Amino acid sequence: MSEKNREGKRAARERLAVEREKQKAAEKRRRTLIVGAAVVCVLGLAAVIGVVAANSGDDSSSDTSGEVVPPKGATGKDDLAIPVGKDSAKSTLTVWEDFRCPACKSFEDTYRPTINELTDSGALRVEYHTVTLIDGNMGGSGSLHAGNAAACAQTAGKFRDYHDVLFENQPEETDDAFAKNSKLIELAGKVDGLVTDTFTSCVDDGTHNSWIAKSYKAFQDAGHSGTPTVLLNGKNILGDNTLTPDKLKKMVEDANKS
Repeated sequence: MSEKNREGKRAARERLAVEREKQKAAEKRRRTLIVGAAVVCVLGLAAVIGVVAANSGDDSSSDTSGEVVPPKGATGKDDLAIPVGKDSAKSTLTVWEDFRCPACKSFEDTYRPTINELTDSGALRVEYHTVTLIDGNMGGSGSLHAGNAAACAQTAGKFRDYHDVLFENQPEETDDAFAKNSKLIELAGKVDGLVTDTFTSCVDDGTHNSWIAKSYKAFQDAGHSGTPTVLLNGKNILGDNTLTPDKLKKMVEDANKS
């Protein structure tokens, strides 16, 4: 082999090694975002409020002082949880999320297939709680309006599908696009049979706004400080730096054996 060829192969190996290190670093950053979710979505965040205000598009009332109206099928203390899965499931995953929270989207993108598989098989029941952390930190009302729309979807029997659509179409954190009910109704069109006069009125009227506000207060009263907050059978699992979808699945399987 000529010296030129040896040098070429050596350079190729070095480039491959550099690329692998870049991939490892990117994976580490991704997992840090998911496991340490509070880095992005934490109480007390003070950033780009002016940008959010400039991009906000609230096209309906954001009043949260009215009657607390839980969506159909809500459960848990004060009916503040939206359940997904069978009541007979031995394990329960409690998830506190904000539809504007980037770390929540990262969690959903990574764990959604596994969570849906476990709920569909009857191994896991999920209780979703919606909070308005980003609205409070950055201004706007997209967290509130998206949460209300998701509750409206729950009453229509379409919560999980719409929940997934909202996270799949989450705007940039500084873009308060979810404050526009027209945008939320447009996205509802991606869920078969969800857009009806009843659903549209529920979204436009902010039927569950006070319920969402009560859910956020419960989040604060429980001492949670960041989203997503995820508990498996009452134990916070996002502090585990080794957590993966496969490990979550095994944790549920092991818990169900006991």
